[in-house]
Amino acid sequence: MNLDRQGAEGNGAASPPSASSQGAGNARVLSGIDELRSRARKGLEDGAVTPSYGADKETVLRLLNEALATEILCTLRYRYHYFVAAGLAAESIKDEFLKHAQEEQEHADQIAERIVQLGDDPNFNPLGLTERSHAEFGNGQSLADLIRDDLIAERVAIESYKEMIAYVGGDDPTTRRLFESILAIEEEHAEEFASMLSNVRLASP
Repeated sequence: MNLDRQGAEGNGAASPPSASSQGAGNARVLSGIDELRSRARKGLEDGAVTPSYGADKETVLRLLNEALATEILCTLRYRYHYFVAAGLAAESIKDEFLKHAQEEQEHADQIAERIVQLGDDPNFNPLGLTERSHAEFGNGQSLADLIRDDLIAERVAIESYKEMIAYVGGDDPTTRRLFESILAIEEEHAEEFASMLSNVRLASP
């Protein structure tokens, strides 16, 4: 029965459902204030990871460190492309390489901060970096090849972040939102490189 109609039939306004009744039809029930306070006092050494954290923390940390390696590798690749890109057509594109390098470094910093929030140390060790990274460094020589390497890496990152977002789901909303914000930028990068690659190929003799 509709709540508004039920209230009218009872000659009074329908009262809003309580927290307990709201949760009755849901998988999760809202906690009382005392319970929230009690849980928050447990495991203080865990910092941001409270007892309600629902994800497999070790798996999330592994994913975060793989994402960190990917962003570091992409930063290095973009900076490399900035310095080696040559020719008249490369002048305007070099600035894009540098801009993307800076954005990837920002992503790496954000991911490292999240790893620390979850109680672990971010893995900046260069040993094993290429194995941890989802994207590859690439080996392009011409300007078109450099752009193609970057486009492939961005598409790999897009696929990776989509899968990680689906895995984390609602169990770690903070990490999910971080991945979603980075994914949006990576999609922009991919569109830009696809356009660049098309323009460079058209300009080639």
